[in-house]
Amino acid sequence: MSLFKRKPLFDDAEQQRIVGAIKSAEQCTSGEIRVYVESHCRYVNALDRAVEIFAALNMEKTAARNGVLVYVALKDRQLAVFGDTGIHQKVGQTFWEKQVHNILADFNKADYAGGIASVVNEIGHALEHHFPYDRGTDINELPDDIVFGK
Repeated sequence: MSLFKRKPLFDDAEQQRIVGAIKSAEQCTSGEIRVYVESHCRYVNALDRAVEIFAALNMEKTAARNGVLVYVALKDRQLAVFGDTGIHQKVGQTFWEKQVHNILADFNKADYAGGIASVVNEIGHALEHHFPYDRGTDINELPDDIVFGK
């Protein structure tokens, strides 16, 4: 038992903002978005860690291979956006690089929750364009909550 309480990475309102962005984005697409946040990245390259987390969360098991992971290591100031093969083939590497650039702009203003919510919205638009929601067949294949690492 620790004598000190660990400060959460986001307060309740920030968490609700991020989860709300995920739910809103997924209402218009068959794509799936997950957000994984931890304090420190175990790798030099955040994209390598994102690929590891993507697999650990079984995100490659979506029917259309259209899952996207937003990975953030807050204290190490590292992040990556990783899309499965289905969406990556549609948007290309430049799209992911632009999303990282966009989120960094908000992070530089210390608006971490806002940056994540904003990038989730942008990813949602791309997923909607390439994988529109079909009321008859679409199901929520992955949870919408934020996953917190160490």
